[in-house]
Amino acid sequence: MISLSSPSSSEAIVAPEGFRVPPRRAGEAVRIRSDAEAIAAARKAAEQIVEGAAVRDRDRRLPYAELDLLSDAGLLAITVPRAYGGAEVSAVTLAEVIATLSAADGSIGQIPQNHFFMLEALRLQGTEAQKRFFYDRILAGERIGNALSELGTKTAHHHDTRILRDGNGHVVNGRKFYSTGVLFAHWIAVVGDDDDGRSVVAFISRDADGVTIIDDWTGFGQRTTGSGSTVFENVRVHPFSVISMQAVFDRPTSMGPIAQIMHAAIDQGIARAALADTIHFVRNYTRPWKDSGVEHGYEDPYLIAELGAVHVKVRAGDALLARAGRLADEAVVRPGLESVGAASVAVAEAKVAATEASLFAASKLIELAGSRSTLAEFDLDRHWRNARTHTVHDPLRWKYRAIGNYWLNGVNPPRHGAL
Repeated sequence: MISLSSPSSSEAIVAPEGFRVPPRRAGEAVRIRSDAEAIAAARKAAEQIVEGAAVRDRDRRLPYAELDLLSDAGLLAITVPRAYGGAEVSAVTLAEVIATLSAADGSIGQIPQNHFFMLEALRLQGTEAQKRFFYDRILAGERIGNALSELGTKTAHHHDTRILRDGNGHVVNGRKFYSTGVLFAHWIAVVGDDDDGRSVVAFISRDADGVTIIDDWTGFGQRTTGSGSTVFENVRVHPFSVISMQAVFDRPTSMGPIAQIMHAAIDQGIARAALADTIHFVRNYTRPWKDSGVEHGYEDPYLIAELGAVHVKVRAGDALLARAGRLADEAVVRPGLESVGAASVAVAEAKVAATEASLFAASKLIELAGSRSTLAEFDLDRHWRNARTHTVHDPLRWKYRAIGNYWLNGVNPPRHGAL
């Protein structure tokens, strides 16, 4: 066994013999201790992130510095359990943190989603030694990028990537796309099928031999998430890095609701940003229509009514997101068929509301703000592009079906990461 001293604890962190331990991230990360501290830290970070959001989107400037800001602020460790030195924030708080960051920059708000998703998998399925090691690295500000979805498979949730036993370890071969956050990551969580055809995840250092990260994301929205390709060619992996992904869905767990509430929060943050920008632009730039008989655009009664409609949709999304968080917290504390089913449906309802609010608010922004709002210097179209790109992550029509089947027929939704 290898003992590693931890800067945050007098107790050594133990890794097994043969496990390649990469150098720790340089720099110091603040230790967040409570939900209130997490919310405050997110708001403070958002104030800095929002300043360059339009320029980053327009010029596709990747947010390396901004991700370091989140690491240094301790925001990427807020779900680490208290027993391991973290804040163990509620799902309500996690969703609000993601929404706050997404309102500042929709791309940056999406990047931590799979980071927290994998921390939830670690909480549910990791061994004590795995938890102690990886939580310690996360508390130091290290980041996990995802390597989940692939191009060319039957569905987005099927994998050609294989994580197969080889001697005393495993070998990973495959090619991933939509690798959100990998460009900025210290660890890559790659999902593939094992020798028995079951889904497993391996936590691999981004510098491991055989790993190639390609910046080839060309989406018209979420332009700076770094969601390109990651290639694994005979990458050797120690068993210490592998946990079962299948197991967290074989039984009722909070894995699905936690994954999806963050997606809902991303869309909700974009909706908030679009509403705020609509109000700002109309108050400062929009001219009245010549037949209105008013002096300012913000006095136009039709414009006022439309703005009211946007406000209602966005605030309804806020309420459903908070409700979904409370039910997700119930599923975390008391996982079972009923609690997980109720949480999954509540999160689906929040995701429906957030999707529709973000698209509606982002479209109304341009309509109500007027022709000047289309100028590239404002980059206001990024809200619609970000919302439209992110909201195709999973089809809304299937969420409506799951919601209807639950309330009409008492049927719990299927257990997977998209519900």
